Amino acid sequence: MPSSLEEITWQKSLSQAIRDPRELISRLGIPEKLLEPALNTVQSFPLMVPLSFLNRMERGNPEDPLLKQVLPIARENETVQGFSTDAVGDLNVRQTPGILHKYHGRALLMVSGACAIHCRYCFRRHYPYGDEPRTLAEWEPVWKALHADPSIQEVILSGGDPLLLTDLRLQELCQRITEIPHVKRLRIHSRLPVVLPDRIHAGLLEMFQRLSETGTVVWMVIHANHPNEIAGDAEIAIRKMIQAGIPTLNQSVLLKGINDSADTLVRLSEKLVDLGVMPYYLHQLDRVTGVAHFEVPEEQGRELIRELRTRLPGYAVPQYVREIAGEPCKIPLLG
Repeated sequence: MPSSLEEITWQKSLSQAIRDPRELISRLGIPEKLLEPALNTVQSFPLMVPLSFLNRMERGNPEDPLLKQVLPIARENETVQGFSTDAVGDLNVRQTPGILHKYHGRALLMVSGACAIHCRYCFRRHYPYGDEPRTLAEWEPVWKALHADPSIQEVILSGGDPLLLTDLRLQELCQRITEIPHVKRLRIHSRLPVVLPDRIHAGLLEMFQRLSETGTVVWMVIHANHPNEIAGDAEIAIRKMIQAGIPTLNQSVLLKGINDSADTLVRLSEKLVDLGVMPYYLHQLDRVTGVAHFEVPEEQGRELIRELRTRLPGYAVPQYVREIAGEPCKIPLLG
């Protein structure tokens, strides 16, 4: 499959993403005092911000909720008790390179080690992506393992971000999955519809539609934390997915100073359901080294969900959950 003009477009958008804190601070007109901590911190976890996401930030506002998700700060270098490099136990369930098998009936494939945006609260910021298979030959044990386990009915594409694969590579992976008789669902977890909306082009959507016609239903799980993320070209991209008939869910992370208010979460849910996206999970922060400053107390999170229940229809209230290493499912934090 030759590269389409649409694919060239999103790849160009990706290449223009901001990687230097100097450029980020200059473009937004925020205080220069933020530069030195950012420069010191990007040595351990680089900066990356697509221009589309940048354009939804408020110029001159260092407290902008989108900026705070991507701006490196000195507190990322703190050592905090209870936080670790593998807080959700990914490495303990990596039975075959390329596969994380945490939950009954589902297998998660680590198909990419790259992201279009580097969220500072990322729970896989320390993950050893270099150990995962890359070439087609290295992926053969993955397909053998999936074929050999008839309990697996759903395959989840994750990473990194699976939509950073080219259309051709993504189609090859998806085709192999549809050839596994017992796999009925394919779930794709991606931040790109929100942060790099150019990726959601007609050719990609047609590919997903064709896959669904084979009997393997394609689900999309997007990731937005704040209502300001669902605007402009991101809103258009999400609407295209819904109009193409792709069932779409949203996951959020509860983040201090970003979305830890009922008004913010209500507006986020309302924007999502008005587009036809189901609010799926509100995650308690995974306790990964470098992210402690984002943590919201669980009781505050429970109170927020209680208030959401009084202000939203039931289908618009996400489940408030925490992932605990070794547990067979996400743990609900409010019944």
